[in-house]
Amino acid sequence: MPAALQTTTRDSLFASTRWSVVYQAADSQTSSEHALSALSELCQIYWRPIYLFLRRQGYAFDEAEDLTQGFFAHLIENRTYARASPEKGRFRAFLLGALKYFIADARKRERAQKRGGGVALLPLDQAAITEAEARAVELERWSADQVYEREWAASLLRQALKRLAEECALSGKKDLFESLKGRLSPGSDTCVPYEQLTARLGRSPGTLRSDVARLRERFGAILREEAQSTLLDAADVDSELRYLWGVVAA
Repeated sequence: MPAALQTTTRDSLFASTRWSVVYQAADSQTSSEHALSALSELCQIYWRPIYLFLRRQGYAFDEAEDLTQGFFAHLIENRTYARASPEKGRFRAFLLGALKYFIADARKRERAQKRGGGVALLPLDQAAITEAEARAVELERWSADQVYEREWAASLLRQALKRLAEECALSGKKDLFESLKGRLSPGSDTCVPYEQLTARLGRSPGTLRSDVARLRERFGAILREEAQSTLLDAADVDSELRYLWGVVAA
């Protein structure tokens, strides 16, 4: 897809937010292709919180993988999102509630273990599964709900960083981004000093500091867009971000 078309599609999607597109489709008998695409994209981004919640609940890694895929297949096939509460308004909260209901029902769990009964499934990258397994070990001291919330925030950051990397690559600044991405979070002490990057990148330390400031500003804007895409009301984005940063800080 051409970059201009990708930008237009993304801008139109964020105008109403991906979650609101999905939620609005619940009012009709047949979900629109646009809504299912938005739901699929959300699931692709936020499968890790689901997977790690299940691992923390005691499911073996292969069973957690099957349940994750089965849950998303069930979500799409049975239009579970049609029962979302508009008062909650957050895809994060809806997804966890729907998952708890799903795994509490023995028949649905059996169906999930059959990998969705022929429904198109969310493909899970095995390298990403391995990465998530490492996270599962790190988060053993947290409750399942806390793991879910912390990993949701991590997935939000991961998606925003991915988008920023794509933007930099399209503008011919891939090497600059790769060299500076470790500085996007304040307080990074392990980064290569600016003076060592000067010769390789052909930019002065002062220019590199300005580059970092611009990248941080854009990163923050993308984070807001990603958080907004999971809300029914875009006005809730500030409170959502405050909550997620509080979860991470805790």
